[in-house]
Amino acid sequence: MDLFEYMRETKLEKESPLASRLRPTKLEEVVGQGHIIGKDKLLYRAIKADKLSSLIFYGPPGTGKTTLAMVIANTTSSLFTQINATSAGKKDMEEVVEQAKQSLGMYGKKTILFIDEIHRFNKGQQDYLLPYVEDGTIILIGATTENPYFEVNSALISRSIVFELKPLEMEDIQNLILRAVQDEEKGLGAYNATIDKEALEFLADMANGDARSALNAIELGILTTDRSEDGKIHITLDIAMECIQKRALRYDKSGDNHYDTISAFIKSMRGSDPDAAIYYLARMLHAGESITFIARRIMICAAEDVSNADPNALVVATQAAQAVERLGMPEARIVLAQAASYVACAPKSNSAIMAIDAAMKVVNEEKISTIPPYLKDAHYGGAAKLGHGIGYQYAHSFKNHYVKQQYLPDELVGRTFYEISEQGYEKTMKEHLKRIREEAEE
Repeated sequence: MDLFEYMRETKLEKESPLASRLRPTKLEEVVGQGHIIGKDKLLYRAIKADKLSSLIFYGPPGTGKTTLAMVIANTTSSLFTQINATSAGKKDMEEVVEQAKQSLGMYGKKTILFIDEIHRFNKGQQDYLLPYVEDGTIILIGATTENPYFEVNSALISRSIVFELKPLEMEDIQNLILRAVQDEEKGLGAYNATIDKEALEFLADMANGDARSALNAIELGILTTDRSEDGKIHITLDIAMECIQKRALRYDKSGDNHYDTISAFIKSMRGSDPDAAIYYLARMLHAGESITFIARRIMICAAEDVSNADPNALVVATQAAQAVERLGMPEARIVLAQAASYVACAPKSNSAIMAIDAAMKVVNEEKISTIPPYLKDAHYGGAAKLGHGIGYQYAHSFKNHYVKQQYLPDELVGRTFYEISEQGYEKTMKEHLKRIREEAEE
């Protein structure tokens, strides 16, 4: 490295974004992700022992995927090389592989290749790495925000350990913000700034588990706020709102506001008011509510309040739940809006939940153990000798694929659990059952 290159890197290090300057260099400095880097966990032990196999780090932005790679870079005795799949091509990989071969052959040192955004590589680029990962020339560490089981070559996945990184907890984000404000060496401690408790909690909440988002906001706040008469920079709630460009909506994701808003959202869908449902959806998204939580509530509403009046509602809701996990925000808002509006506009019936609750009540309160013998399984040893299955009438052998036959236990004959409504498709179902039963009587 010549003098000019050294000066350029030194300047970049000093002027790089706060999130980059605060990036930990050792495991003890990493915040969050205790489920994979706790002291008794596999990854912690592997990094400490410098005995790594190929890894895939999967998780939302700002959860520490690159951070863990940098920690590994600072602790390993192997050669560490980093490329970004958004800009790297096959030539870059060929150079890395050639250097790895030389390092292994001449010095016996392995090469760790960190590929950020590995899902951006096409199948051919990923296939190129496979033989070198397989023979140990390269230890691969891939980072991706997409589900690796969909976006990364299955052959690479089978040769790697996948670690899922979770969004950071609010307490973790708060600790990082305070570290940024107080650290004079890597952070902004030299600016003599303070942050109000309300502002700290707001930024941590709005970051929604993304450390980079929170650090970018506090850096902007400190660098653009004038000093007060006491000589300090005070980061208030108003300043925090400006930095992250969000209004402080009164919404506690673990308190009354959380429950009240989700309740209003569900009742609006149940009440067939798509406008209100979309409004409460927007409030929850603005406040950083979990998109997977919202998706689960839409699925429940589709089954509980729409049910067989429109069976497609549950299909839409379920597909939406899968889609939001793959997409994340901001695109997930569109999927959730589609599902919520569909469920709100669909015909409604609670017949299914009333049926299962009534049946559960009978099971819990009444002692009924019999099953008509002809309905029992006749295939296991000795069952036929006990009369199991004898006399059973196969419905498909009869007109309309229906035959009048007792299915309920003797004690429950004549009991009705599923009261089919006249709503939507349930009306069709009801008419169908009535017709085939009447024709069977003829």
